[in-house]
Amino acid sequence: MFRPFARFTRAKVNVALHVLGRRADGYHELDSIVAFAALGDRLDFTPAEAFQLTVEGPFAAGLTAGGNLITAAHDAACRLAAAHGRNMPGVAVTLTKTLPVASGIGGGSGDAATALRGFAEIAGLWPEDPARSRAMAHAALSLGADVPVCLRATACRMSGVGETIRDLTITLPPAIVLVNPLAAVSTAAVFGGLGLSPGQGHGSAIDEDEPRRWRNDLTEPACRLAPVITDVLAAIAAAGSFSRVAMSGSGATCFGLASSLAMAQHAASRLRTSHPHWWVVAAELA
Repeated sequence: MFRPFARFTRAKVNVALHVLGRRADGYHELDSIVAFAALGDRLDFTPAEAFQLTVEGPFAAGLTAGGNLITAAHDAACRLAAAHGRNMPGVAVTLTKTLPVASGIGGGSGDAATALRGFAEIAGLWPEDPARSRAMAHAALSLGADVPVCLRATACRMSGVGETIRDLTITLPPAIVLVNPLAAVSTAAVFGGLGLSPGQGHGSAIDEDEPRRWRNDLTEPACRLAPVITDVLAAIAAAGSFSRVAMSGSGATCFGLASSLAMAQHAASRLRTSHPHWWVVAAELA
């Protein structure tokens, strides 16, 4: 038996996302600078007779408990616990979904990572030792390319298909504005829009010291699928003096990096006034 507890999923932001090409196995090779905003979904863990998942919150519509990545994370955690001679007690999870779905800020992947860590805590597998750390990383990657970086949940550089993570050599601005026009965009469709064949190269890697050359190579195909993204980028640029304005992940969420939380909050207020039907938030960046 364990005491009820809650854990939080931070919104993942691809500050830069370069597509280096498509591998022979069909997966895309990426190079990305990733940061995390101090806002996101909440997961509550409560003892129960068996695993249960409830989804609620402003963006719960359209999510199903049965097909949710949290269910897959529970299955992975049960296998991990069994491999280390531990039992997974029954647990009821309530996901309070406050991040838009299919929005390019890692909501589903982040929830899977948070759930995996929570289940590992319940089974006595977290904090990790080095051997369990490798097993956790493998379990996270089995759930999705963004799950390992969301398990870390601090600013870093991610490459490969998401399996290689290392520290940044630079410091990012301390605050961010996130804007989503409430248009869901299919990640698979956006990557498909690049039109890369297996084995085909695409772009150059990130130079951390040259932020003016940072890109998000998914922006163009995402804008073809959801032209409103172009309007979002223009609106953010007009709302404040940001050091970088770009799209995150495969969209449709876009962002502006701000020099202070006060600046980000002021810009967010302007954007909410001019676009009241968009999702607009300001937050500190980690």
